[in-house]
Amino acid sequence: MQQLQTSDYIVFLIYFFVVAFYGYWIYNKKKKAVTDSKDFFLAEGSLTWWAIGASLIASNISAEQFIGMSGSGFKMGLAISTYEWMAAVTLVIVAVFFIPVYLKNKIYTMPQFLNERYNGTVAMIMAVFWLLLYIVVNLMSILYLGALAISGISGINIFLCIFLLAIFSIFITLGGMKVIGYTDVIQVFFLVLGGLVATYLALNLVAERAGQEGMLAGFKQLTKDADDHFHMIFMKDNQNYMDLPGLTVLIGGMWITNLNYWGCNQYITQRALGADLKTARNGILFAAFLKILMPVIVVIPGIAAYVLHGQGMFQQEMLDSKGIVDVNKAYPSLLNLLPAGLKGLSFAALTAAIVASLAGKANSIGTIFTLDIYKKAFDQNASEASLVRVGKIAVIVSMLLAVLLSLLIGEKLMGEGKQGFQYIQEYTGFVSPGIFAMFILGFFWKKTTSNAALFATIGGFIFSLILKLIPPFVDLSWMAGLGFSKDNGAGVYEIPFLDRMGFVFIACVLGMFIITKIENAKGIVPKGLEVDRSMFRMHPAFLAGSLLVMGIITALYTIFW
Repeated sequence: MQQLQTSDYIVFLIYFFVVAFYGYWIYNKKKKAVTDSKDFFLAEGSLTWWAIGASLIASNISAEQFIGMSGSGFKMGLAISTYEWMAAVTLVIVAVFFIPVYLKNKIYTMPQFLNERYNGTVAMIMAVFWLLLYIVVNLMSILYLGALAISGISGINIFLCIFLLAIFSIFITLGGMKVIGYTDVIQVFFLVLGGLVATYLALNLVAERAGQEGMLAGFKQLTKDADDHFHMIFMKDNQNYMDLPGLTVLIGGMWITNLNYWGCNQYITQRALGADLKTARNGILFAAFLKILMPVIVVIPGIAAYVLHGQGMFQQEMLDSKGIVDVNKAYPSLLNLLPAGLKGLSFAALTAAIVASLAGKANSIGTIFTLDIYKKAFDQNASEASLVRVGKIAVIVSMLLAVLLSLLIGEKLMGEGKQGFQYIQEYTGFVSPGIFAMFILGFFWKKTTSNAALFATIGGFIFSLILKLIPPFVDLSWMAGLGFSKDNGAGVYEIPFLDRMGFVFIACVLGMFIITKIENAKGIVPKGLEVDRSMFRMHPAFLAGSLLVMGIITALYTIFW
């Protein structure tokens, strides 16, 4: 396997020093961040629209996309892009309907929203739950998959990679949201540029092996050689139907995944909560346009690797220890073909994506722990300087826990042959239906009660577990005709996890409706949020940009249906 050359290390070090020194400059310029908790966690009023948009994408795109989604592109094809393209539409919806509610009601954290809308019990339960989810699923998976990718490209021991990524991320995170937000602009630059270099190489290789030249010729040849990898909607007989069940990606569970992630997630919304409405909306719209570009950077190389592998390339590089093709090695194998210098650029892009995502997650963990747990349960009179100090300690502790989990269980959960991207989506899906139901009714139905919210939180998780575990004991073949179950090859009919999320969401909404009606009849009517129609009015330029996003997504699904 080709290792990094001297020129690659030079390029990577340039990236490292640019990010580090720019972050240090921002930190010194904004000294207030050391003592003001809201400024430290939210960069209140300091991030521009382009910084918000770039930070959203930098925090979202990580090893799970570069490695996991690229591997899914190798296995499934363009259809995995639905997570990115539907996210672009979702971002517009969040900008129009969610962000105005948060800003109007001065919501800074998701547990704070739950506390003001429901009660302290619901808020505290969810605060603890979010911390566990962020550390055990998100932080750990990003750290492990990122280290796996960097180790595969550089030859550096994976355990050393885990520690180095953690240290770099802590360095960025301790500067506060201002440092994260503005350094993310640089991270996105490297991410996009390095990613496009890998795509350029992949398409050129495909063209050259067909006796042609150029990216466009390569893409055209790719659609010819891997025609089955260029369909967005899977039929029931497709082997990947369990992962992306047909129209569910357009009218079912995919909406729950995206709306919960982009609209009810501290890790994401935190970037916009410190800005005014116009700036927040413009930043989110910018992120939506960047989302449309992401499949070009992460999915197309995966499909190209599939074609090239079929032509005899990467035969040894992509084998796991058991001699089976490991799709997670598709992207690293492709990068190893890059010439010296360009390989360093792509290596920097991958590192930028991982570090930005880790820093964003760690900052959200510090925010929730400090403002929603420590301040409320341990020291209600804590000074601003004390809150910032506690937040920094929480960042370091959470990262150390993620390192420990990566070393102990990372390989078992996301090691050789496993699709890391699908792991993250499915296990997050155990809780997202209940959380989204609790948020959406809390937004727009003022009568929703706290007990109804508790039902969605706890009941949603229980329903998800039941639907996951019952297939071996209950015959679900009757659902196959409707496309809601499929034989797993062992005679057991399982429910695709996206459909499972849809069923759980419906059950949570119905349960919340019934509980609320019963409690309303007893005279229990909670205080709703301040919501009026004027909040949702859009600036003409934002409306035009939103319509353009919708039009592009519609065209893409029409072309690659």
